[in-house]
Amino acid sequence: MAKLIVLYKKPSDVQAFNEYYFSKHVPIASTIPGLEGVEVSDGPVGSPQGESPYHLVATLSFASMEALQAAMASPEGQKTAADLANFADGGAEILIINPRSL
Repeated sequence: MAKLIVLYKKPSDVQAFNEYYFSKHVPIASTIPGLEGVEVSDGPVGSPQGESPYHLVATLSFASMEALQAAMASPEGQKTAADLANFADGGAEILIINPRSL
């Protein structure tokens, strides 16, 4: 399993971000081929030190690193990535991991 983690920084308008994210961005992202699951944080994103610079965290799951890479190179993956400019004015950090159970 491979995961793409998106750390969305706090936007200038939280309500506008949330409305766009859930009504427009999520439906676009759901078309990514090979996407096996999506998890989105619920409520404030914290850290052990307290408040964090992040508003929302999304984790997208794929069967393998190869599947993730193919998905992000697809037209649907490219459209999803390009859509960030339409709502994530605070910026976003994207991490790609290949987790293993311990």
